Amino acid sequence: MERSEVGHFYLTVSGGGIIMAEKGNAEKALEAVELARSTGKIKKGTNETTKALERGTAKLVVYAKDVQPAEVVMHLPLLAKEKGIPCIEVPSKEELGAAAGIKIPTGAIAIIAEGEAKAIIKDLKGGAAV
Repeated sequence: MERSEVGHFYLTVSGGGIIMAEKGNAEKALEAVELARSTGKIKKGTNETTKALERGTAKLVVYAKDVQPAEVVMHLPLLAKEKGIPCIEVPSKEELGAAAGIKIPTGAIAIIAEGEAKAIIKDLKGGAAV
């Protein structure tokens, strides 16, 4: 996995390319999670997200940067790249948990059915360089 941090930019290998998960893309990813939670279907937690990736049902994977130890989520971008699914890193597991509609922090979310988040996910996929 190739990852570097430059200012507000996070480069994460995913979906057959690199998605620049700058602050704007992280916010779009959180918005997509909120919309998919309401109108589609999401899987919450690292284990459920991993299963969704392995089964090929995930449309978008969002994981938190501040998970400790980092090894808990470090396999997600690699698995997402292998499966051709976009993967976005967000700064905080608290924000990710709130976007998922749960009262506790979560390390990862997989969007299974996009619902009204389809356009946002398409836009995020468009940010991947081939």
